[in-house]
Amino acid sequence: MFDKNTSTINGKTLYYAFVSGGNQILQHQAEINRINVFPVNDKDTGTNLASTVRWVLDNIRPHKSYSITLNSIAEAALIGARGNSGVIFAQFLYGLSRETINKPIITISEFAESVKHSIPYIYDAIANPVEGTILTIIKDWSDFLSNQKERFSDFKTLIINSLVMLEVSLKETNKKLKALHNTDFVDAGAKGFFLFVKGMADFVGSGIIPNLTFNKSEKIELIHSENITEEVLEYRYCTEAIIKNTNANAPELHKILSKWGDSAVVAGSDTVRRIHVHTNQPALLFSDLKEIGTVTYQKVDDMVRQQELAFKRKWNIALVTDSTCDLPKEILDHYQITVVPLNLNFGDSHYLDKVTITPDQFYDLLESEPEFPKTSQINEQTILNLYSHLASHYDAIISIHLTSHFSGTFANCVKAGKRIEKEFNVPVHVIDSKNLSGALGLTVLDAAQRIEKGESMDSILNSIKIAIENTRIYVSVKDLKYMIKGGRVSKPKGMLASYLGLNPVISMDKDGKSTMFGKTFSQESSLKSIYKHIELLGRKHPISNYIILHAHNSEGAERVEKKMIELTGIKPVSTVNISPVIGMHAGIGTVAISLMFNN
Repeated sequence: MFDKNTSTINGKTLYYAFVSGGNQILQHQAEINRINVFPVNDKDTGTNLASTVRWVLDNIRPHKSYSITLNSIAEAALIGARGNSGVIFAQFLYGLSRETINKPIITISEFAESVKHSIPYIYDAIANPVEGTILTIIKDWSDFLSNQKERFSDFKTLIINSLVMLEVSLKETNKKLKALHNTDFVDAGAKGFFLFVKGMADFVGSGIIPNLTFNKSEKIELIHSENITEEVLEYRYCTEAIIKNTNANAPELHKILSKWGDSAVVAGSDTVRRIHVHTNQPALLFSDLKEIGTVTYQKVDDMVRQQELAFKRKWNIALVTDSTCDLPKEILDHYQITVVPLNLNFGDSHYLDKVTITPDQFYDLLESEPEFPKTSQINEQTILNLYSHLASHYDAIISIHLTSHFSGTFANCVKAGKRIEKEFNVPVHVIDSKNLSGALGLTVLDAAQRIEKGESMDSILNSIKIAIENTRIYVSVKDLKYMIKGGRVSKPKGMLASYLGLNPVISMDKDGKSTMFGKTFSQESSLKSIYKHIELLGRKHPISNYIILHAHNSEGAERVEKKMIELTGIKPVSTVNISPVIGMHAGIGTVAISLMFNN
């Protein structure tokens, strides 16, 4: 706790000051998003800074030692950092921790010096530092602390008095940053840092331990206007990663990142690096990075989609799904559907389904890598970041995901949705599709079309429930070896079935569990049994829509499409190369049909 005469601070005081500063960012993230212009006006700086502080608040607890607490904060911030400003802020904290080793308490003079010495860490991390951003306001704060450290005898008056200077520095970002010249905005990242210090000042001024739960507050208005327009983006994807045990130093990493894009930031140490870059080819970038270290985490945000939310949002309801939803890109783009990728791992190498690994790369690895890949659910933090960004732009969110029997993604989405509803007072409807792949795609497409028509929320949610009941998928597996490797079929049973030449047909039951629909002695025979079953179902319930899917088997998919057109008289929504996280179990050569029936 601070008091009037506090001339030193310990770990617990630092922790609660950080909590108070972090809460200010969480409370004002929507406003920070709104004024986000630089480096691109994709309206996510508030979300990114919120992610950085939220990870700290969720994952560390105070220690009485100042340096131990600061080190924990810095490590957590590097892991949770997102976006340009988030990574820069995390690097600032990392610099502070490196300049404050073995300090159970810290004096005003030592604190000011540690802030001053952390500035080079930030500038060295950025390929092309730009003034008038969060960089400048942190540097201005450092200069103030350094110049005024002898004038003030306690942290309380020092921090509170620094706010006056910070407000001036914040306003001047409008003049220093070229991207802001035609607006009345201040820099979003700089405002985030101002709010953080304001939160610290609130704590040191009152001495009241802040609440870890989120509470809404009034907006802090500092030179805002709406005089901003959409820009043409040179690079589409904001791409980040954590790289461990890299054999490349920071300049070498900067060279690799600059080869693929701009806005490059390399934070952290040689042991753990957090990288950030804007690029058009994340999959190729990560192919390069794989050679210089172990990529343990990846994050890719579509800045074009984010910009659409700010300037070309078609509807007031956001629609979210995951990467097991097999719909063509043109449909996803038309309906502005946000897709969150599942995680895919080959050994220690981490990828994002459909984003940082292409189908061709995936199936090559599936054949060449000795270790069978593993998948993991989308974690709650990733969903929190997404929902918080959407909630700052939309009136409601509908999030439809693969069967909860296959992944914990649905459960994490439910937990994240509840938190965001409290933070933003925006309803989040999370739905278990009890299906996957093309069947999930048809359900999502039906919901998108109803949103487009302007149907009420109750009508849309009821229709989704009906769509789930009326959607089926039938998967014709060509080779059982992938299901055996992935553990979906036991090795003895799989070997026996392979010896007998059996080709199973896999489907999903009404509860969202996989089921064996039938067994034949060739893929051609299994497809015939599927056609026969579809024909029988179609006599009772007309087919309204269907999708053809395949795992690296476009020729087989073409034959299926011709047969389905002959059977139904209608063309499929699309023919799609199945999601790698689904294809890894079904295996190369798989062909599937997903259908939606009318009541």
